[in-house]
Amino acid sequence: MSGRGPARPTVPDEDLLVRAGGRDKDAFEAFYDRFERRAFSLAYRIVGDRSRAEDVVQEAFFSIWKNAGRYDPGRGSAGGWALGIVRNRAIDHLRSRSSRAPDLDHDDDSALESRESALRTEEQALRREEGRHVRSRLASLPENQSKVIGLAFYGGFSQTEISDLLGIPLGTVKGRMRLGMEKLRHELSTLERETA
Repeated sequence: MSGRGPARPTVPDEDLLVRAGGRDKDAFEAFYDRFERRAFSLAYRIVGDRSRAEDVVQEAFFSIWKNAGRYDPGRGSAGGWALGIVRNRAIDHLRSRSSRAPDLDHDDDSALESRESALRTEEQALRREEGRHVRSRLASLPENQSKVIGLAFYGGFSQTEISDLLGIPLGTVKGRMRLGMEKLRHELSTLERETA
């Protein structure tokens, strides 16, 4: 397959991943090209270091290549499956770097906050506390709204990328995000009034 043919961009992600599962290197390369930037963004947000994020992405895509044959298009989008592997690798990387492996079953944020930091300031502590409030309110939203908002703000994905990732129309993503953000604003303004 040529790297410049007009058919390449129109091949669905799911088809590329299925073909990669059959050891089609061109399909895997095309899949990598589509998701490498998003994978790096996600890994970087979790591990907080450029070099370590690159390692995570490399390990994740090696795992994707090895396990592409296990991908089942009926169980979700190819992008969601692949980025789930990236996320898991990034969290594993945090665990291996930590002297105390955090229990991620209950609170992934505890792992993110346990990273060593030379600049632990009061401002950062306040931001983390505000972040906890936002995440707790986000968790109270309907799942379809919290998912798109979480992908946008914690995963760094654009609305178009979220649409592709979840396999839903862009208008649906925008609508869910708008409704969720309105509810979040209301919840947070209520919280501010209560704590003032």
